[in-house]
Amino acid sequence: MSIPSRTALIDHLVRTRIAGDVATPRENNLDHYRKLANGDRHYWFGLEFGDRWTDEQDVLAVMAERCGVSDDLSHRAGQDTIDPELTVAALDRMAAVLRKAAAGRQRVLFATGHPGGLLDVHRATAAALRAAGCEIVVIPDGLTADEGYVFQFADVAVFERGATLWHTHSPAPMAAILDGLAREGRPLPDLVVADHGWAGCAAQRGLDAVGYADSNDPALFLAEAEGTLQVAVPLDDHVRSPRFYDPLTAYLLAAAGLAPRQA
Repeated sequence: MSIPSRTALIDHLVRTRIAGDVATPRENNLDHYRKLANGDRHYWFGLEFGDRWTDEQDVLAVMAERCGVSDDLSHRAGQDTIDPELTVAALDRMAAVLRKAAAGRQRVLFATGHPGGLLDVHRATAAALRAAGCEIVVIPDGLTADEGYVFQFADVAVFERGATLWHTHSPAPMAAILDGLAREGRPLPDLVVADHGWAGCAAQRGLDAVGYADSNDPALFLAEAEGTLQVAVPLDDHVRSPRFYDPLTAYLLAAAGLAPRQA
């Protein structure tokens, strides 16, 4: 993968709608913020917020600051945005975490609840960390959660049901992995790189974790604001082609010092 400059990456993010004017509508964003504030655990992603985020306007303020959605309270429907500058700034913060993991040859676990969009981003990052000397955590066999199975595909933990990889926000698959490692007497990961409830569950259990999150998924941004999650990268997590994420991955790995050497 060629490595884009910061400016070129921002242009690419906007052009492919990974950031900028994204496909997720304003009303969907606000609906999810409201449900999280009202205590709907589906939107908590395995995190525990107590009564700290019971006002949807407070949730919106964090999302405007960390994701770049409009902070206009009167804007109730139509187009909403992700600030590409915030996306790249978060990638830089994630790169610093990955650089530290590589330097310490840490044990790293990768997982995704969005296999249609982010699987190859995680796979390429895992391959780069393995090449740098990290141990990519192998999950236990036979794990189940949410009436399906948890297994690894290309070094990335995923949720499968009916011979199909599923999109899931649930924290249960990550809980199954961490509980399974404990049962086998194996060490927990030093770092979790994930998204959705996989990242939220790991962070809530006190593990160092970083993750990707869409504009309608506020939980990880709130966790980052509280210091529970190390980094939340704002992006549209399922655009038209998974290849659109390749320049983002190349930029991330280069910033982390993990890009393969050019011949």
